[in-house]
Amino acid sequence: MLFRSKRTPAAAFRIAVQLVEEGLISQTEALQRVSSSQLMNLMFPRFVTDGERDVLTTAIAASPGAAVGHIAFTAERAVELAASGMKVILVRKETNPDDLAGMVASVGILTSRGGKTSHAAVVARGMGKTAVCGADELLVDAHTRIATFANGRTLNEGDVISIDGTTGEVFAGEIAVTASAVTQYFNGELAPQEIMADPLVRAVDHLIFHADSVRRMRVRANADTAEDAARARRMGAEGIGLARTEHMFLGARRELVERLILSETETETRHALDALLPLQIQDFTDILEAMDGLPVIIRLIDPPLHEFLPDYTALAVKVAVAEARGESSDADTKLLAAVGRMHESNPMLGLRGVRLGIMFPGLFALQVRAIAEATAVRLLEKGDPHAEIMVPLVATVAELEPVRREAEEIIASVAAKYGVEMHIPIGTMIELPRAALTAQRIARAADFFSFGTNDLTQTTWGFSRDDVEAAFFSDYLERGIFGSSPFETIDPYGVGELVRLAAAKGRSIKPDLPLGVCGEHGGDPRSIHFFDEVGLDYVSASPFRVTIARLEAARATLAAGTQSSTA
Repeated sequence: MLFRSKRTPAAAFRIAVQLVEEGLISQTEALQRVSSSQLMNLMFPRFVTDGERDVLTTAIAASPGAAVGHIAFTAERAVELAASGMKVILVRKETNPDDLAGMVASVGILTSRGGKTSHAAVVARGMGKTAVCGADELLVDAHTRIATFANGRTLNEGDVISIDGTTGEVFAGEIAVTASAVTQYFNGELAPQEIMADPLVRAVDHLIFHADSVRRMRVRANADTAEDAARARRMGAEGIGLARTEHMFLGARRELVERLILSETETETRHALDALLPLQIQDFTDILEAMDGLPVIIRLIDPPLHEFLPDYTALAVKVAVAEARGESSDADTKLLAAVGRMHESNPMLGLRGVRLGIMFPGLFALQVRAIAEATAVRLLEKGDPHAEIMVPLVATVAELEPVRREAEEIIASVAAKYGVEMHIPIGTMIELPRAALTAQRIARAADFFSFGTNDLTQTTWGFSRDDVEAAFFSDYLERGIFGSSPFETIDPYGVGELVRLAAAKGRSIKPDLPLGVCGEHGGDPRSIHFFDEVGLDYVSASPFRVTIARLEAARATLAAGTQSSTA
């Protein structure tokens, strides 16, 4: 009787390299015998034992790994607990950009809503942190600071839980965790002798360097801070494919953007811009320094307008209560009226991206000036900056053209001011079906295309990724309607066909038009094969998935070569 057993990911890498060293297979064949999913499995911390565990719930495994920490129900509390030296698990109904500081401070994230492409999941994977999402049986009450599970069991803030982002399980209490030597290697934390002494790390080192010599597509990172950029570079990123500037306007800076959007006089606008400019210059200077010599694509501000305005309902209640008490404030009443004028029923399809830049031109102009100033500063410091500007959510070339003209004027004025020469390409995201269908027109005003496949998937399918995954995606998968989530792996027949069409249309106008992808699909193995087939120049992934993309891009090149040789 024959017994078959699957090799562990660690064994797959070790055996592949051993066979190469024994002359039994080539390095190329060794690459074909391992997978990026196996590599990812090796890069996360894991629980040490499989002993008895107190399972509280099982939900969506959103970001692999194992994490143990004290519960915090708000980002502010997570920061406080982490500052006191405690490990923290941030527990929320769902996260949003305002929670970023708490997510950074936490070792893991648990949400009762969302799925693998929710805000919590995407940010967690980008940071290499463990996340479990869509625990819909979990009731999270941030006011009473109590989490209630399906069996009625409750946990309070400060209680310890353990979460497994590989299985989606949540446990009460602490389970021992061990770190990943492979991640330590990619982070540059291991000395050469330590690499050679560990058979697994040595095997990974051997194959990843061969992958870099084989692959056609380049690999960049999605990074928004100098720290993320430096980490991505250690992971092997060859530039930044997406720097999301909206993440730079959180915390105290949000009030400055709010003041800019709500300003009614030129003086108010100027004060807000003057306060923001030096902050943005420093942001971009730091990122360009971290990525010196490599391309950095900076996306102009793209979030829905409401993310920078006070909550309309909360403000209306505040004004109503004040009026009832005879304590009404002219400032609050005026603010409520302004927010009411800008209130949107569907903000994700409202005043955001290039639309926001056209309606509030001072904001885009501020960012372009800051990018140009930061580039000039780095040039005068004898650096080698390669900034590129990306205009988001363009649906028609008529939107891109005026933004480009203004940007070119600002860049020219800054260059003259500092007495330097600089070339800053201006391109756009292709993230709307109309943009894909009219790509030949848009290409006339764009120096590059980057496919924003997150929004392109939403707008093509008519899905809100933060709502539908937990609502019915699991049923769709079970019924066979989906083979996989279109937010995880590119839909080749719909969204993918738009990417293929836009790439062809763009290059029909500019044969050398640089093409890349910066959506979450840029780090997905199956999607990487599709992007290689379509002819994109690079994929951009979260820092933690850069190594995955490096390996899979090589496997895609090899697969394409095999197919062409047998055709």
